[in-house]
Amino acid sequence: MTDLAQRLREGTQISHTLSENTAFMKCFLKGVVELEPFRKLTADLYFLYSTLEAEMASHQTHPVVGPMVFAELLRTRPLEGDLAYYYGDRWQHEISATPAGQRYVNRILEVSATNPALLVAHAYVRYMGDLSGGQGLRHIVRSALNLPPDKGTALHEFDDLPTIEAKRDFKLKYREALNALPVDEALIQQLVDEANLAFALNRDVFHELEPDVRSAVGDHVFDLITRQDRPGSTEPHPHHGMVALVATE
Repeated sequence: MTDLAQRLREGTQISHTLSENTAFMKCFLKGVVELEPFRKLTADLYFLYSTLEAEMASHQTHPVVGPMVFAELLRTRPLEGDLAYYYGDRWQHEISATPAGQRYVNRILEVSATNPALLVAHAYVRYMGDLSGGQGLRHIVRSALNLPPDKGTALHEFDDLPTIEAKRDFKLKYREALNALPVDEALIQQLVDEANLAFALNRDVFHELEPDVRSAVGDHVFDLITRQDRPGSTEPHPHHGMVALVATE
């Protein structure tokens, strides 16, 4: 057993805080969710998850990757449902990755080809975020976009983990699986570094969408919302805020 789960959490705290303090996330957490940038983000996430899940599946027999493939977590199909809602039945012909989204996808393909164990870092950042902060973001989106009860937020809905308790228990199971992986100190550090890179690639996606948000809400409102930094929700501080579209435990 190792302390990989704790190392990933502690080793990415600064990156997590930086992600929460992007202008995109500051607006999001204030309930400022505009349809066009949000559906672009959903499309980027579809390309990201479909790539990550296909690559992890292709390494099912890998001693580090295989144990971290969980059917309960798969997001590709839920995202297909979200895209059908936001873009219509021909959504596959309507969407494309943003340049930042494509760079994120390319990095996943690169590590899959050269050092598949690092896929675990990308999975950690994505799925732990979905199960934690993503649950709060789901409510923000539903309210801001006035969505129908069963449309538009499937990314953050886990049919196999329907309750808060089920999600909490699964996150414990996930951390235990991380700690049981056959990794040495060198690989642990590589995984932490890769997780930090995943956060950076995620921030680039947010930054690329910020002009769309600014144009939708106007310069004055955008600047009012984004001028003050937030304390990091994974760092110790008196009042824990909402967490971002990225990992926290």
